Amino acid sequence: MTPLYAVLDTFIGVCAVVWILSLITHDHSWVDRIWSIVPVAYVWIFAAFAGLANLRLDVMAALVTLWGARLTFNFARKGGYSGVEDYRWAILRSRMPRWQFQFFNLFFIVIYQNLILVLTTLPAFTAWQYRSTPFGVLDLLVAALFVVLLVGETVADQQQWNFQAWKRGETAAGRDPHPQFLQTGLWRFSRHPNFFCEQAQWWTLFLFGAIAAGSILQWTALGALLLTLLFVGSTIFTESITRSKYPEYAEYQASTSPIIPWPPRSLEKSATI
Repeated sequence: MTPLYAVLDTFIGVCAVVWILSLITHDHSWVDRIWSIVPVAYVWIFAAFAGLANLRLDVMAALVTLWGARLTFNFARKGGYSGVEDYRWAILRSRMPRWQFQFFNLFFIVIYQNLILVLTTLPAFTAWQYRSTPFGVLDLLVAALFVVLLVGETVADQQQWNFQAWKRGETAAGRDPHPQFLQTGLWRFSRHPNFFCEQAQWWTLFLFGAIAAGSILQWTALGALLLTLLFVGSTIFTESITRSKYPEYAEYQASTSPIIPWPPRSLEKSATI
């Protein structure tokens, strides 16, 4: 039995559980609650099949564990495990017939998103296949890059957390908070710096497998690619909601890079382009 079969068996079990829970509870955020947990399990499965004796796989598993711990903490402090459903699913339900949303729930929310979680960890499968390749300087550089991105995402999320706490305080005091959305710190250079770091971490994980295989041309790039496309679609949908709530968000969109951090454009300059 290869580790890939073990991961696929786990994937099938996870899909069945979250789908049944969504039907029982009428809550469609169960995939969100396991998002930071199951990829950690998948990578450790690959490391375990190498007897926890392959340095590259052990490093990959340790880094993904750090990623999962950070994301789980951030999700928990926002109330993600308290039974609160993602507000976007309620909006989609209001726009779809019930049968259509249930189809969307099974094939997109449950199966497709869980499949992405499997695919993003498959560079560990490549590393397992080429586990005889020695751990070297390139691996160290990639590991360091992963840590830098992890720190970047942590900082971005903390800045957003601090801003939302201030905003709640202003509202509780009877004042109208201004601005209504974060535009400073890392958010001055990207509208979604946390999304950038999140996606880049999985592209970085892909590099471990490429190093082991000795070639960047690996099909396991599919996971990082599909995750990027998922984030693009999710970001467009989320920003459409934000813009409907805050018309001034259009100004922020005009001056600030959507994902990749970049110096902000002046409104005067962007207006002449």
